[in-house]
Amino acid sequence: MNFGKDNKTALQAKFDAQKIAFGPLMFQAARSLQRLGILEAIKNQRNKGIRIADIANELKLPVYGVKVLLEAGLSMELVRVEDDLYFITKTGFFLLSDPLTQVNMNFVHDVNYKGFFSLEESVRNGKPEGLKVFGDWDTIYEALSQLPEHVQKSWFDFDHYYSDNAFPEILPVIFKNNPRKLLDVGGNTGKWAIKCGKYNDEIKITILDLPGQLEKAQKNIDANNLTDRVNGIPLNLLDHSIPFPLDYDVVWMSQFLDCFSQEDILQLLIRARNAIHKDGAVFILETYWDKQKYEASTYSLHATSLYFTCLANGCSQMYHSDDMLAIIEKAGLYVSEEIHDIGISHSLYICKIKQAD
Repeated sequence: MNFGKDNKTALQAKFDAQKIAFGPLMFQAARSLQRLGILEAIKNQRNKGIRIADIANELKLPVYGVKVLLEAGLSMELVRVEDDLYFITKTGFFLLSDPLTQVNMNFVHDVNYKGFFSLEESVRNGKPEGLKVFGDWDTIYEALSQLPEHVQKSWFDFDHYYSDNAFPEILPVIFKNNPRKLLDVGGNTGKWAIKCGKYNDEIKITILDLPGQLEKAQKNIDANNLTDRVNGIPLNLLDHSIPFPLDYDVVWMSQFLDCFSQEDILQLLIRARNAIHKDGAVFILETYWDKQKYEASTYSLHATSLYFTCLANGCSQMYHSDDMLAIIEKAGLYVSEEIHDIGISHSLYICKIKQAD
């Protein structure tokens, strides 16, 4: 694997090191500029600019607080100043108005920020020590249904934003060969199962997930009048002694395997292989950091891996595609088709049972 470069000047490198050193402070400053309405006030006067005193007066905030936040905003290049008039920059506009940026910032602040004081401890122990800020659980998945409402919202918004953009492209691929039985492993709130049920009137779907997640999914399934074709089986997916139900055309795993260690992924894929009939397929939809078009996507995925380390479970990550392909082969499967650049950043591997030599 070859990745990265080191061609900065010493001065550039030292400046970037300071950005890292003060990064958490600047993150909170950026969030405050957004949430206090300061960036919005500047955007509204983008053609003629606005002075600090006028922003403070409009928002009923102390001049001092607006001043220090805006000066931080200058270093983050969220705003620029000309003759004491402040203007929003392109970066400031994206911070304020881009849905992806909003989802990521809320996820970092509400789900991750406090817990990340325990990242070093998490790395040493191989456990999500940062999760302790919310309570005593082994993984965040067990905790989801009991987390504070705003934390749940930020978590699900983050999870769904990426998958929702991928699903419309995937549905025709899934139903190209007219499957009749689909096993949705780690079905979460039932969003994918519901989309499948509405896309095809004959598909029968079984969701496997923890009881708390299935309870949420069942409410959504009932609300969409799909109770006759979508059912759920409560299951601790990490208990590898329990086989998946059998004889499915499709086993579907979306943004799921990245939630587990490589050892657990292998066992999950073996159980998935056993769940399909000889002509069935295992569909794996994931975001691999080496398959991204843009540096921003790779950067975001590397950061998301740290969330898995510190809060989710202490043992998983956003994988390099080579890691996943090696596990797929070890599980007795092979990739019959792969599709990349789906939605924002996804890749799809369609896997079949590898025949004995």
